[in-house]
Amino acid sequence: MNPQDPLAKLALLRDTYKHDKAAVLLSLANSGSAVRGLKQTLKQLSILADGLLIQLWQNAGFSSELSLVAVGGFGRAELFPYSDVDVLVLLPDGQSPENTPELQGQLERFIGSCWDTGLEIGSSVRTLGECLAESAKDITVQTSLLESRRVTGNTRLFTAFQKHFQAAMDPQAFLVAKTLEMRQRHTKFEDTPYALEPNCKESPGGLRDLQVILWVARAAGLGHSWDELARKGLATPLEARQIKRNEALIGLIRARLHLQAKRREDRLVFDLQTNVAESFGYTSDVTPEGRLALRASEKLMRQYYWAAKAVTQLNQILLLNIEDRLKSDRGEDVNDFRPLNARFSEKAGLIEVVSDDLYQKHPHAILETFLLYQATPGVKGLSARTLRALYNVRAIMNGRFRSDPVNRQVFLQILQQPQGITHAMRLMNETSVLGRYLWVFRRIVGQMQHDLFHAYTVDQHILMVLRNVRRFFMAEHSHEYPFCSQLAGGWDKPWILYTAALFHDIAKGRDGDHSKLGITEVRTFCRQHQIDKADAQLIEFLVGEHLTMSHVAQKEDLSEPEVIGRFAQRVGNERRLTALYLLTVADIRGTSPKVWNAWKGKLLEDLYKSTLRVLGGRAPDANAEVEARKREALIELARLAQPHEGHKAFWDTLDVGYFMRHDASDIAWHTRQLSRHVALPNQEQARTIVRARPSPVGEGLQVMVFTPDQPDLFARICGHFDQSGFSVLDAKIHTTRTGWALDTFQIVTSLLPEHYRELMTMVESGLTQTLERQGPLPTPTKGRVSRRVKSFPVTPRVTLKPDEKAQNWLLSISASDRNGLLYSIARVLAKHGINLQLAKISTLGERVEDSFLISGAELQQNKAQIEIETELLHALQPA
Repeated sequence: MNPQDPLAKLALLRDTYKHDKAAVLLSLANSGSAVRGLKQTLKQLSILADGLLIQLWQNAGFSSELSLVAVGGFGRAELFPYSDVDVLVLLPDGQSPENTPELQGQLERFIGSCWDTGLEIGSSVRTLGECLAESAKDITVQTSLLESRRVTGNTRLFTAFQKHFQAAMDPQAFLVAKTLEMRQRHTKFEDTPYALEPNCKESPGGLRDLQVILWVARAAGLGHSWDELARKGLATPLEARQIKRNEALIGLIRARLHLQAKRREDRLVFDLQTNVAESFGYTSDVTPEGRLALRASEKLMRQYYWAAKAVTQLNQILLLNIEDRLKSDRGEDVNDFRPLNARFSEKAGLIEVVSDDLYQKHPHAILETFLLYQATPGVKGLSARTLRALYNVRAIMNGRFRSDPVNRQVFLQILQQPQGITHAMRLMNETSVLGRYLWVFRRIVGQMQHDLFHAYTVDQHILMVLRNVRRFFMAEHSHEYPFCSQLAGGWDKPWILYTAALFHDIAKGRDGDHSKLGITEVRTFCRQHQIDKADAQLIEFLVGEHLTMSHVAQKEDLSEPEVIGRFAQRVGNERRLTALYLLTVADIRGTSPKVWNAWKGKLLEDLYKSTLRVLGGRAPDANAEVEARKREALIELARLAQPHEGHKAFWDTLDVGYFMRHDASDIAWHTRQLSRHVALPNQEQARTIVRARPSPVGEGLQVMVFTPDQPDLFARICGHFDQSGFSVLDAKIHTTRTGWALDTFQIVTSLLPEHYRELMTMVESGLTQTLERQGPLPTPTKGRVSRRVKSFPVTPRVTLKPDEKAQNWLLSISASDRNGLLYSIARVLAKHGINLQLAKISTLGERVEDSFLISGAELQQNKAQIEIETELLHALQPA
């Protein structure tokens, strides 16, 4: 190799850079959980890039009038392992690559050589005047240039640029622009640092929130570092230390993410969480029985969430302080107070403590802050001074503080206020007061839930459920869930439901049943806060039974009087039933946007109303219920001008089970579609009838299938829906006395959800052709599971047991969701000649919990049962 050969020189530079960078990354990978040397490591990576850029700049032969400038993170000399190297080629005014072919060629060679030697470069070429013009128009450009530093080239040009740039800077306008930009970014990430896969750079509480503070301070000439901000009184020494510690932790997590992904990756995605956690030295905890108790990733994420929470608090404090300083420098009055009481004032819509040491002198004022926040109209938050005072007083909120009778009384008052409950509790959590006062709540702050069901950490889920309950009592939200709002309107003590919401998942993450453990915790809370015995018992009941109603509604046969009777006995009275219903709806809605749907809402409402009738003294009476449904159906048919007695031939083919499992609306629909068909001669009856209509309970379609019965019919129908992109929410299977199958399905699709009416004809014709074609069942395709399911797989579970009457069997299935799953299950049942009577398909995020009521000769033999269960487990395995 000729060392003078340009290609050989580039290869040597590339190899040297690659080797030197690998050495730095190796030391980073081997540093364990030590965060102290991170800044030096990032600076080393920056120095390596500087050295390579200088060499390539010289090789390109640029004029001495030009300057090479590092911008963005590279400008801060903080280069993460796989971040872009952002540079600006700064030209004197009057020069342009378009008008100078030689310069154009030099730029192309320079940028090409950067990529050739392994620098992932982001470049721009501007004159000094263009930089100023672009920064005036674009806040992103202005921010990037704010942190610029000269790498090589003309020093005077760069100095002139800095002078003109700083002179053009309007600190107040920059603060407003960056604050708005930050709010938009937070909205994009759902305004929470607690996302299960947070972006450790961009999410609330991420590194970007710290950078915003320094950008604004730098623009205002208030300092370039945390120590400078502390010296100028914008941060306390404690706050500066806390910021540096949390910045280093989140920065190290980001750097390790890059190393694990071997590319720029700032999201703590499930795929990488365990690897990153193990790089910190975390290991998973296992119980003596060998059960996984706590994942290594959960330990890491909890540490991340606590750091992000602290960053969120400190970001708010320092930005408010800088805003006040800028106002003061402009001569604006920053002491425009409105006294609220002897301890607090209102300042620009924010609650302000009258003295920095208020909470040290009067600890009772800590909780009073939030009671005042609720009760003062127009107040939108806490001032920087108040936030700082709360941040610095956390040590005072100890066991003595928690057991103080005055504090207990005030906390109960906060729960019992007529407004501001949700905002107060969220603010208490953001300021760490909620976890300090309710020590049991502190245990679940930032705790992940790896169940493919919840989209939030435990504390955020609890506060989301509290919000949902609160909205039932607010007139402006009555359109969302009218029935819940109607029930809430007659409820006398909303705070009972708020307390139950606050404690329903308080024991998550511990060994044992969290519902039972939660009873113990809330019982202690009620005793300490002197809550009336009857109210305390209701709260305990709600915490202990908060999963019961959804389980019964989604897994059991609500047409069976025994099911309703048992549930009514468990609930006990109407007051408990109403409270449990409201909490259950709020809980399901607070798990994930994907989990709630109108069909689940209908199941819960049906269970509520059926149970209410039993609690009202009406014993479950199947015959009376059937007659009532028939009467309602006949009224509906008469309204639709159905011929008198036109229903009789069809109804004569149906048994009591049909009328118990279908409501009056379904019965009327079936009758209208099928009564003429049933009256036809036998040879004309033999054709299949499929009808679809928009679901009467919300999104999706309701599909009726009427066809001669056959053993694999359910599997054939499920296979068609799967291939057509539909998901089945519910299936009611019935066989008439004349041997015809009358099946009803609730289906939804994510492909064209706004075009259900247009899809009706497609479903009717397509499914009819599928059923009339016959032929062997196609082999099920094992659909691909999602990335999240791969990271946290659900162990497939199959349970088969006789029902209460020992006449049929209950099949329960739990597995990770994927395309084709229901068809795979149905195919196994068809193979063994299993008759299906009822199917309840419950999708919980990316996990399914399906229940089937089945019968068949093979179920009476132990050997056949084991074979069926084994085949089902195999069918549930992901691809």
